Amino acid sequence: MKSGQITAACFDVPWLSPPERLSLAGNAVHVWRASLDQRSSQADGFLNTLDDDERSRAGRFYFSRDRERFIVARGVLRALLGRYLNRAPESLAFSYNTHGKPALDSESDAIRFNLSHSHGTALYAVTRGREIGVDLEFIRCDLEAEQIAERFFSHREIATLRALPLSLRKYAFFLCWTRKEAYIKARGDGLSMPLDQFDVSLIPGEPAALLSTQPDRGEAVRWSLWNLTPASGYAAALAAEGRDWTLSCWQWPLFGIER
Repeated sequence: MKSGQITAACFDVPWLSPPERLSLAGNAVHVWRASLDQRSSQADGFLNTLDDDERSRAGRFYFSRDRERFIVARGVLRALLGRYLNRAPESLAFSYNTHGKPALDSESDAIRFNLSHSHGTALYAVTRGREIGVDLEFIRCDLEAEQIAERFFSHREIATLRALPLSLRKYAFFLCWTRKEAYIKARGDGLSMPLDQFDVSLIPGEPAALLSTQPDRGEAVRWSLWNLTPASGYAAALAAEGRDWTLSCWQWPLFGIER
């Protein structure tokens, strides 16, 4: 096993500097973390790699910080995929399904990817020949977590959340939420799939898992969930088809504020 890789039997994944040459075998899943708070000159450089649609979306943001974060998020995505495909970032073209899940227009390399960003940090998941989803959330102390759980979580998840000590419930809520979001993003269903129709683990310290799915109970065995800890104050999760994959976690140089 190479440095920076971990199998599904382990828990903690180190965030390492990437190798000079990236390779993506069929059983590999790569997750990258990046700071979206970069120098304005860096954001300007990324802007030059975006297509007209992305530039239009960037222009809709009222605050400059939000606009620059969007530009960096899309620029890093293009830079990463360009490295895997040995192509110029500006040459890549994306398509989107009816629920907004992005994909590369060219399927020649069977590359699958997903991204999520929150509060200035982004995660990117990249693999080959399997569907994948990633979700990242900044843990907000002002969120009415239990009220949201009552509305969206399954009966099993609500009962598990209620049984936890009060001090753990907020964190457990975000563990649950990110795992559910990662799963539906991997499926490409968006919020058209009711969140109370499947159960995920949420007890802090226990492995991430898709416990059950309705109405097809066999659906749960098709997927693996993984807990990610990209930075203090965040919750994150990865969902990928199958169980025969190896995870590597890399950091986009340099992780942290670059202003």
